[in-house]
Order: sequence, then structure tokens, then C-alpha cells
Amino acid sequence: MDTIERVKKIILSPKTEWQVIDTEETSVSKLLTSYLVILAMIPAIGWFIGYGLVGHNVPGIHMGIINFAIRQAVISFLGTIGSAFLTAYIINWLAPRFGSKEDFNRAFRLVVYSYTPMCVAGILYIFPALSSLAGVVGLYSLYILYLGIAPMMKTPEEKITTYFLSTIIFVILIFLLISMILGGLYF
Repeated sequence: MDTIERVKKIILSPKTEWQVIDTEETSVSKLLTSYLVILAMIPAIGWFIGYGLVGHNVPGIHMGIINFAIRQAVISFLGTIGSAFLTAYIINWLAPRFGSKEDFNRAFRLVVYSYTPMCVAGILYIFPALSSLAGVVGLYSLYILYLGIAPMMKTPEEKITTYFLSTIIFVILIFLLISMILGGLYF
């Protein structure tokens, strides 16, 4: 399946698309290079255009707006890739605790495809005034993650919610950690 079709289907009909994804065998490296890298570039490019070319006043930024835009684009890109791996690792690590199948490949597919709406909404960073809407769309990504836990990780119905909530706690911690680490880098 091509990337655009998968993006449309995971956003518009996630329940049925998870059933299709469940039957596929896509390696981590193939999913990374043919899907995640492409989608992770959307918010990165949005950051660069929105903050570097369209313009936005950022208080306390003394390094020049283009340098700031490049820095934010790199942080966005690396943060998306890194958090996908870390979140998949956590989901895989938590799996046996919730009667789920421990399989990093399946956990990575779950995470990557659930990131789809969040990455696509990254186009909103082109217009700094609309950038907060990208965060709102992130909530839909969480819903897609929730829908994918049962088919991808083979989680029993009665444990889906606690598995999901445990994952969300770890994901929040991961995002905070990555933000602190990458936010401390200056180019």
C-alpha cells in the first residue's frame, strides 16, 4: 500500500485499517524509511516555513529567526523519530503485563501509524497562529493508538484501557524527556 492511501485510511477509517495492518509483515526499517521519515518531515518543514519564512516573534530568541527555525525543524524531526522508537519500546515492554503479545515490530507499527494524524497536522506549523491546532489533532492520534492496541498487541478486551492509560503515562514522560534533551541542543 502506498503512503498516501495508508494515511487516508488510518485517519478516516482506523478501525478497519488496523485489521489490515494486523495482517501485514512490515519490518521496522522499511516502516521507518518508507513511512515515518516521510511523515516526520511534514511538521519539520512546517516549523521551518512557519517560523523561518512566514515569521513569528519568539520572545528571548537572539540567535536569528532562521537559525531558530532550523533548530525547531531538526528537533521536531528527531523528536518524532526518537519518540516513536521509545514509545514502541515501552509498549512492547508493557505488553506481557497486560496479557498482550510482546513483539517490537508490532508495537512499532502501532506507534508509527498512530502518529499519522499528528504528523499530518504538522502542516499547520506553517501558520504559527494555527500551530496549537496541531496539538489538538494529537488527541486523535491517541484515539487511533487506543483502537490499535487490541489488534496489534493482541490485548484482551478487559485490559485495553489500563494498557492504554499506562502507555499514555509513559508517552508523556518520554515526550518530556526528549523535549528536555533536544531542547538543550544548540546548533
